[in-house]
Amino acid sequence: MSKILLVFALFLASPTVPPPAVDEHVTSNTDRFAVFAGGCFWGVEAIFEHVKGVKKATSGYAGGTAATAQYDIVSTGKTGHAESVQVVYDPSQVSYGQLLQIFFSVAHDPTQLNRQGPDEGPQYRSAVFYASPEQQHIAQAYIDQLNKAKVFSKRIVTEVIPLDVFYTAEAYHQDYAARHPTDLYIVINDAPKVERLRQQFAQMYRGR
Repeated sequence: MSKILLVFALFLASPTVPPPAVDEHVTSNTDRFAVFAGGCFWGVEAIFEHVKGVKKATSGYAGGTAATAQYDIVSTGKTGHAESVQVVYDPSQVSYGQLLQIFFSVAHDPTQLNRQGPDEGPQYRSAVFYASPEQQHIAQAYIDQLNKAKVFSKRIVTEVIPLDVFYTAEAYHQDYAARHPTDLYIVINDAPKVERLRQQFAQMYRGR
């Protein structure tokens, strides 16, 4: 079996993650946003771009300052930033809890500390940047739920931390997976995630 097929098969065999027992209270269809960090932002963005109800997914940086919100500087791992994705969504179509379920199911491995796959460093850490007390409560309750159920063989290391500012990444990072589908990094690391989204969340999946 080739390396690409092996990675694909192993990813599709990863644990099925249950839905959250606690979710957001929705009173209108006014757009909301969420910010997630789970390794290279190319793949995380690609996942959420295929979710029904998501209006926009933007790659960027969170956790550091404006002065260091540049790819070359963030890549040093010394800025406090994590490669992140801001997801703007319609809560009448997809909830914050459902986005979290997708994040923990197919977007990344929440048990890897300061790395994802081939990428290492704190800029690739797993984190949920909450924008409200409600998001904080839902995210932390979900992590506790998954740990208690022992969904993963190791404990979840995902940080739940307040969002200060989200900084949009450089233009060449936006829609990278869609614009470079034959890039070997995308083929090995990100295309299997989108395929698993299609298989596991068929009712929520949309093509581009």
